[in-house]
Formats: sequence, structure tokens, C-alpha cells
Amino acid sequence: MNSRRSNQRRPVRRSSNSTEFDGRPDRASRNGAYTRRDSFDPSAYGRSSDSSRTPSPRSTHDDNPYTRRVSQAEYTQRRKRAKRKRIALVAVAVVLVLCLGGAGAAFAYYQTVSNNLHQGIDDDLARTLAAAEAAHPYEGGPFYMLLMGTDGSSDREASAEYAGDQFRSDSMMVTRIDPQGKKVALVSLHRDTLVDMGEYGQQKLNAAHSIGGASYTVETVSKLAGVPITHYAEINFDGFKDIVDALGGVEVDVPMTIDDEDAGGHVDEGLQTLNGDQALILCRARHAYDEFGDGDRYRAANQRLVLSAIAKKILTSDAATMVGSVQALSQYVTTDLEITDILSIAQSMRGLDPEKDIYTAMEPTTSAYINGGWYEHLDAKAWKTMMSRVDQGLPPTEEDEIDETSGTVLATTGSGAVEGEKKDAAPTTSNEKKSSTVVVKNGNGLAGAGAEAAEKLEACGYTVETGNADSFDYTQTIVIYERGDQATEARAIANAIGVGKAQQNTGEYVFDGDFLVVLGADW
Repeated sequence: MNSRRSNQRRPVRRSSNSTEFDGRPDRASRNGAYTRRDSFDPSAYGRSSDSSRTPSPRSTHDDNPYTRRVSQAEYTQRRKRAKRKRIALVAVAVVLVLCLGGAGAAFAYYQTVSNNLHQGIDDDLARTLAAAEAAHPYEGGPFYMLLMGTDGSSDREASAEYAGDQFRSDSMMVTRIDPQGKKVALVSLHRDTLVDMGEYGQQKLNAAHSIGGASYTVETVSKLAGVPITHYAEINFDGFKDIVDALGGVEVDVPMTIDDEDAGGHVDEGLQTLNGDQALILCRARHAYDEFGDGDRYRAANQRLVLSAIAKKILTSDAATMVGSVQALSQYVTTDLEITDILSIAQSMRGLDPEKDIYTAMEPTTSAYINGGWYEHLDAKAWKTMMSRVDQGLPPTEEDEIDETSGTVLATTGSGAVEGEKKDAAPTTSNEKKSSTVVVKNGNGLAGAGAEAAEKLEACGYTVETGNADSFDYTQTIVIYERGDQATEARAIANAIGVGKAQQNTGEYVFDGDFLVVLGADW
């Protein structure tokens, strides 16, 4: 029998004049820079523009596949062995290019593209990836790559906080590529995820790039995700729009109209071919989602959407266009992959359907405001389950996740269910007993409103607690959830009571149950 317990603790929102949160910035206004501990001086470890910087100290445990104790001779030997395995791939690439312009063109193409792609791969990163590949040799199956988007800024370059490093790891994705199975999984990492960085203490994830560059970022992300990262690719957003323009634009179904001056302007809603400027706005937009909650989560979803569109454009092109696309991309992408590898993978992945063969999601986290800054706390259990599914070649989540308010696709399973359903209502709930507890607060002052909503939720199998909100001035009913993986159920709760917008808690609401419903004037 479901129970309904009276909960008379009135405050559900922390007061804006609370001493604990006095003067805190709005959640959506945070800039993503890591918050330093009092004892931490990033200038002592940050990446300098001087190419002769001394590598940061690293752990030397024998079981660490990312140890830097790989000599230059060993590294060279491994690269030679890897190169011998690529003879067939080289032949394929050369044949493709020869068809376009002869032997001279083939040689010039190979040299130009290789030089472009490898520019920025320093010795530290090369050794880190070589060690990982040695521990997990590539045999034609799936492999993991860290895909990173960096955002250059002259302000950061002049800032002591970033130790002269103008590039911030603005977005990160753990990417699993399966050429034989024609499947790709893109799992976005929240840049504000709180991570233990050993001697550097507890830091935001995007601090890794400033502390030790791409190499240390690979090590940190690999440890966080529990998978071997053997390859790396980096896109500077300054050149991102040029990539899209070089491809002649990409077709994207924009989930909602974007008006975000901080991101660069305006993009209309709907299916359209985006040029480079428009694609960049979509990938950068964060404040356009302020009313929906965590803007970084929506931005990451849009970035995956655009990347999928780019992949579709390249993989559905003919051989000549594919070769030309790789050459164009090489001007703006840094990667350790050889041109032969890229063309071979692209050829193997031809026929991939982005709507069915590209899985997407974001790591499950909970927001918290600590010592004057916003952080994301990883849900370790849900994260372990997600990465276990990815490692098995399954979608990161069991179901597609679509934000019904904004229409943003937050997670895809390759089922194709998101097509035509972006604006559909959340699924209804059954009357089976649920393990979740819902706290219902009357925020409109209407007598009996809480009891009526509670009855509907109890009929769906929930345990319900009722009480009054901190005020009766709520105009809109809201359903608050803590973790990202609770979003679907929160929308189902809103659907069950017939009204309400689901939004993730950013530290503003305090309640004991799994979900909080505050009834507004729209009830």
C-alpha cells in the first residue's frame, strides 16, 4: 500500500539571502574555469607557451598504461612496427589520390595532410598514446579516442590563472569507434566534473589541460572512464566554422530557436543546412538554455548533433570528396592518427546511419555549489553502468532521452525513436509499485491541490509526501530531479499529473525524496 506522509518543513528553496550562498553567481553564468584550492598555484604546473617546458611529474606505477617511462627508442620502434602494418592502408590511400592527380599529387597530398594533422602532437602526448596502444594493441576492432574541443582566448593567454595557456578544454568526449561494426559512441564529459588529480588535489576536469596539456588530459579521462584511450583528436573552435564551410555546410534539425549573443547570435529552429557560423553558434550556445537548467548539458548534446551531421556528410560522399574532405579537415584538426588510418576508417564506416549507428549520452552528474564555485559530482554507480554498456558495444543508455520542453536530444540509443518525437510528451507511468518517493509541495495556495496531485502519483505507484512550499507565488509547476539519469522519470511524473516542467536541481531546492513537485498557478 502506498503511503502519503505529511511533510511540513516549509522551505524548499534556499533563500537568496542565505549566508551559505551569499553573493553566489547564477548557475548558467559560470565560465567553466576551474576553481583553485588555496594551496594550489596553477602557474607552477600550467602549460607555458614556451615549447621547452618541463613535463609535469607523473605516477610511475607499473600497472599504469599511461606511464611516461617509454624511451624515445622504444617509441620509435613501436611506430615502425605500426607503420609496417599500414602497408595495405597506404596502398588504398595512394590509389584514391592517384585517381585524382597522379603520383606527384599523391605524395604532396600525403605530406601536406600528415604535417597538418600531427602539428601539435607533442612528445608527451605521443608517448602517452604509444604506451596505451602497447598495452592494448589494435587488431582491427573497436578503439577509444579522446575527442576534445578547445576554445582559444587572448584573455586566457594573458591570465595568470591559466599560466599563459590560451586554450581551455571547452568540451570533451570519450569516443568509442568500431569500424567493423560501423558503430560510434559519443559520451560527453562535463567540464566541471570534480576529479581527484593526485598531487594537484580536487579539480574540475577541464583543469587537466592547463595543468599538463593534452597528455595529462588523456591520462585523467582514461582513469575517470576506466577505458584505454589510444588515440586523440582536438578541434579548435576558432577553426570549427571553417570545417563546416569546407564541407559545404551540414544538415541539422535544430531543436529550438537559439538567441545567445555570448555564443555569437541567432539560429532558427528546424531542419536546415547550417553554415560554419551557424554551426558554431549551436555548438557554443549555453545561455539560450538558462530557463531549462544546466546549459552545459544542452550544449554538449548540440555538439554531438553537429558532429553526427559532419560524420554523415563525409561518410556519404564519394571517394574523391572524402579525400578532399580529409585534406580540408586536416587544417583544423590535430590528431595522432595517420592519414592512411583516417581514410581506412572512413572507408570502413561508409554506410553508417547516424540516426541508428551513432550512440550519444553525457556522464551522469549532480550539480553542487562549493566554496564559491559550481561543480559536477559524478554518479559513480550510474557512470560505471554507462561505460560498461559502451565497452560492450551497447548504447550508453537503455532509452533515448529527449527534453520535451526544448526538444533537445540528450541521449540516443540508435533506435531511431527520436525521429518525429522531439516534441512529444513524456511516456506515461504504470501503476506498478515504484521505488521512488515524490515530495509534493503546494506552491499556489489552492486548497487540496497537493492532495489531488498526490492521489494521481500514488495511482502510478509512487510513495508521496505532501506539504506547503516556501510561498504560494509559483506561476509554473516544476518537477525537480537531482541526477541526469532521473530526467526521463521526472518528465513521466509531470505527464502523470498533467502539468509541469522537469528541471535538474542546481542546489536551489532542498528536499528528502527522490523528486520534488512544486505546484504552480498552472495546476
